[in-house]
Amino acid sequence: MTDVRAALTGLVRSARHELLSFDDPAGALGRGVPEPFLEFADACVRRAAERTPAVRRIAPRHGLTHLRAPWKCPGAARVTDSIPFKMVVADRTVAAVPLDLELHYNGVLMIRDPVVVETLVRIHRTWWDTGDDLTPPTRAGEVPAPAPAHVQPDHLQPVLQALVAGLTDEAAAARLGMSSRTYSRRVGELLAALGTTSRFRAGAEAARRGWL
Repeated sequence: MTDVRAALTGLVRSARHELLSFDDPAGALGRGVPEPFLEFADACVRRAAERTPAVRRIAPRHGLTHLRAPWKCPGAARVTDSIPFKMVVADRTVAAVPLDLELHYNGVLMIRDPVVVETLVRIHRTWWDTGDDLTPPTRAGEVPAPAPAHVQPDHLQPVLQALVAGLTDEAAAARLGMSSRTYSRRVGELLAALGTTSRFRAGAEAARRGWL
């Protein structure tokens, strides 16, 4: 635990301009993570928010409902249906990702490769653009209400129909009159909007939201 704390402390302290994160504040509940580590992680981000101009945190909305108290979030925050993994990125130069993708307590991988870090930043940006602003509590001690489901972006409707029809990317791109690269990018937008990385689950989620 000492090595993890040192790595995360150094990462957060290095941020001078921006700190991005995927965070599930309730993800460690019932997982055997010591309370001191939870307090350390929370304090670490708060100190960063005091001296870093841009702090953007993304959390799964379902996770917030399991907290005993409202999520007090320094900086800017948005909620999505899910997060792909936990992550912290400082100044778009170095990132920390849990070895098990879920809990920093179990060990972290420090990533400095510029291509990989830029990929993580782009993933964060996609989730951020499709997320909802965190609704503030209306009364002291009240947990924020879940934000409404996203309205389907009109330009993604043909992509959704092609996905549900089971067309290959090549066939779908040809039918829609776009390049394979553009189609793949829009599939990524659609999956992000639905809060999943699975094409199979995307169809089920779209149906649940009434998009089909």
